[in-house]
Amino acid sequence: MTEPTDHRDVRLAKLRAIQEREGDPFARTGYERTHDAAELHERFDELEGETVAVAGRLRALREHGRSAFGDLADASGSVQLFMRQNTLGEERLAEFVQLDIGDILGARGTLMKTRTGEVSVEASEFTLLAKALRPLPEKFHGLRDPELRYRQRYLDLIVTPDSREILATRSRMVARLRRALGERGFLEFQTPILQPIYGGANARPFTTHHNALDMTLYMRIAPELYLKRLLIGGFERVYEIGPCFRNEGVDARHNPEFTMLEAYQAYADWEDMMALMEGLVVEAAEAVCGGTSFTHRESEIDVTPPFERVRLLDAVRDATGVDFTAFESDEDAREACAELDLGNTGADTWGALLDKCFDRYVQPDLIQPTFVTEYPTRTSPLAKAMPERPEMTYRFELFIGAEECGNAFSELNDPLDQRRRFEEQAAAREAGDEEAHPLDEDFITALEHGMPPAGGMGMGVDRLAMLLMDLPNLREVIAFPLLRRRDDI
Repeated sequence: MTEPTDHRDVRLAKLRAIQEREGDPFARTGYERTHDAAELHERFDELEGETVAVAGRLRALREHGRSAFGDLADASGSVQLFMRQNTLGEERLAEFVQLDIGDILGARGTLMKTRTGEVSVEASEFTLLAKALRPLPEKFHGLRDPELRYRQRYLDLIVTPDSREILATRSRMVARLRRALGERGFLEFQTPILQPIYGGANARPFTTHHNALDMTLYMRIAPELYLKRLLIGGFERVYEIGPCFRNEGVDARHNPEFTMLEAYQAYADWEDMMALMEGLVVEAAEAVCGGTSFTHRESEIDVTPPFERVRLLDAVRDATGVDFTAFESDEDAREACAELDLGNTGADTWGALLDKCFDRYVQPDLIQPTFVTEYPTRTSPLAKAMPERPEMTYRFELFIGAEECGNAFSELNDPLDQRRRFEEQAAAREAGDEEAHPLDEDFITALEHGMPPAGGMGMGVDRLAMLLMDLPNLREVIAFPLLRRRDDI
């Protein structure tokens, strides 16, 4: 959003006058504050009459005869500045009144209350620390256009306290998750974001090129295969919270760059991962909501364990009447689903049809936390198969408020089976499935050195935060979401 030129020109002229009169405010380094705004309010009885120093952004300025008032906002809140001619002098008071909303300044003075009971700093001096050359959005209307809010997030954060609180709450939630994993003996690692072979999920990657090495690299779609290499190397409880990238559409529930939590535990299985995921969801809910109950889209949700469990194929059969265990070919599945409301299914595989049936007829009803279990082997290339039913795996996904929140399984550690699965994925890629896994020879080599039986889980941090705060769009919990270029609008 470009402001009219005259606003900026007026402020530039003021800046030049200040530079000539008292030096360049941008040359000043730091400011020694004694308290933040919230502390002055909370400890007023103790601090009244003391000399304090505060700093922040000027959010309001009111001239009143031989005095003036300003609202100074910092990260904790705001406090009123009381500027009197008797204290500052006539010239200095006039210079304060010439400041602009948005300027950054520090002030030192006596903590007191005005006759109206407003906690204030009666300033004996003030210092301009940074000149705002563009005005802020209008106080009462702010940034109402979501496109502008996300594109100029810095303005949104200045004028919208709720936006700041959303991002602060997300940060507290992530800190709580890290603490909970640390208390359970997990170590955090940073695995490569640029990878020669991507893997760990079915997704299209972003592709780049390293000039010095003359090699194609991919932005990671998941940290899974590298975290498993750490298990092979001897670590037994590992995790990572960090960015992942998938070259897919952008909507209210998807952003090409997002934050994933993945954790792996040696000598554990999917039951252990269910317990871990339940515990982490409770930790996140307590950090965000103060307890295990919250409202999402007018539904009251309680994440107190244990979560309900349903088998994937049973849930689809009960909802649609279609039994996917009865089909031997993709064509058989397409014929059985022909009467369902699934859109164009002419080229869909067995697995794609199963996903569509679940998404359309089952997922919308999964409001209370539910583990959907036993996913087919053909759609789960990294999960361990059930010995008694090798066509199914020890895999589950977590749904809360009809949102997919996590994916986990007993990890496949058989290198021979893993090679067969990768080869099947490679065949699917040759047939046109752009999201199928590539064959990662180095990972198979690592597996051939022996990986202990293990459980692994992944959760989308952004989506969990969006769910717990009952927000309609993932962009609300991402500080700087990806947006279309201005010239494409």
